[in-house]
Amino acid sequence: MKEKIIDASITLFEQKGFSDTSIQDIVDALGVTKGTFYYYFKSKEELLMDIHLRYIEELLEKQQEMMNDSTKTTKEKLLGIVYMLIHNIEKRGRQARIFFREMRHLNAEHLRQIKQKRDQFRYGVQALIERGIENGEFRQDLLPSIATLTILGAANWSYQWFKPDGLYTDAEVAKQMVTIFLEGIEK
Repeated sequence: MKEKIIDASITLFEQKGFSDTSIQDIVDALGVTKGTFYYYFKSKEELLMDIHLRYIEELLEKQQEMMNDSTKTTKEKLLGIVYMLIHNIEKRGRQARIFFREMRHLNAEHLRQIKQKRDQFRYGVQALIERGIENGEFRQDLLPSIATLTILGAANWSYQWFKPDGLYTDAEVAKQMVTIFLEGIEK
């Protein structure tokens, strides 16, 4: 039932926004009582935090797997991370939109936790870029923090415009993005 509540909430938050979705809307969509909701979540904000945690923790786990893959070059790992972010929109687009759009509704402590995890992801990408600079795959004159924010800004914003059933696949979009990035940072 917890998963059903989360799924129904994601649909409603995407359609109506967090603020305009009530707990009553959520339970009505499922045909259950508010008691069922409160059995799993103390509040609608706690539910939103659960959605955020699931989204960012899955990304962090996948990022770590890619970073630990010793068979790939730095460039290949960068492509893998960008592909993961684009592909995640195809796979979990509704959660991505909620993650970026509704974060402002988290309380201060929850927002701090999410920002800490988001920063962890960013610093992982930055470490990858620093490694690419050190091993000669990327230009020496780059500011790793700016390169990181540029790449993540472009990839993360794609939830606004990327259509999984559109003209290009997630793999084609990711490859094109990385090609654009690398043409600017490759030796």
